[in-house]
Amino acid sequence: MPIDTSAKIFVAGHRGLVGSAVVRKLYQLGCTNLILRTHSDLDLTNQSAVESFFADEKPQYVILAAAKVGGIHANNTYPADFITINLQIQTNVIVSSFNHKVQKLLFLGSSCIYPKFAPQPIPENALLTAPLEPTNEWYAIAKIAGIKMCQAYRLQHNFDAISAMPTNLYGTNDNFHPENSHVLPALLRRFHEAKVNNLDKVVVWGTGSPLREFLHVDDLADAVVFLLENYSDLEHVNVGSGKEVSIKELAELVKEVVGFKGELVWDSTKPDGTPRKLMDASKLVGLGWTPKISLRDGLVDTYKWYLENYGKQ
Repeated sequence: MPIDTSAKIFVAGHRGLVGSAVVRKLYQLGCTNLILRTHSDLDLTNQSAVESFFADEKPQYVILAAAKVGGIHANNTYPADFITINLQIQTNVIVSSFNHKVQKLLFLGSSCIYPKFAPQPIPENALLTAPLEPTNEWYAIAKIAGIKMCQAYRLQHNFDAISAMPTNLYGTNDNFHPENSHVLPALLRRFHEAKVNNLDKVVVWGTGSPLREFLHVDDLADAVVFLLENYSDLEHVNVGSGKEVSIKELAELVKEVVGFKGELVWDSTKPDGTPRKLMDASKLVGLGWTPKISLRDGLVDTYKWYLENYGKQ
């Protein structure tokens, strides 16, 4: 059922990579009644504040993209924060959504919910079949609890809550911080800085052989709307591009998009990480959704955004 463009839609986490893309998509579709709150306006970890907000605003749809996120170092340093803050946000928003008769809620998770040695490509039913990757288990446990909470409210109360699990995302509003960004924005930044500083080479860790999957965040936003309109069931849904790229191919493509003319050198004394990580998104494809943005087009778009926002530094 198509989204009513006049419906009140609360996008929690609208300033993040995912939330901002969802907001752009909803505005593009002509939605006129988005409810957006910054953290200073509404602290989602504060139960009474969230309850009051829902009582006052009475949104019809809720997209839960708010979360405390961070890299390996942050997860290792602040495990209590990662598990507590994410559980608080999820619990408060899901319970208040149910209490105030929200029509439909979509909860966004992450591919880190799956076991460290999950079968590849990773199907939805791999969840909770083996131990998690220890480096981000605090965050992953909270996200798994969010999925289970949506399922529990559907089973007990017939509340229309669904969950989507995206693969590695990139695009507008990505994090390009030199110390804690993911591989794709990190490569973009490094090649850009090498180009600007006229360096003769860029050294990248590992052999370049690991396989990864990337999805442009605008494709995810499109999938979020598709799921809100077309899916109401118990199981979470993987959202991926279905296309694998080696880190070597990715680095070559980034080098080309940025226009760096120097040499790309692989430091094979450094670790490679997991050899392969790919989501099985055949369930979503079977429902009728496919991604539209190629990796090359997505990189061009992301680099353009990077130049406009970071390039002058």
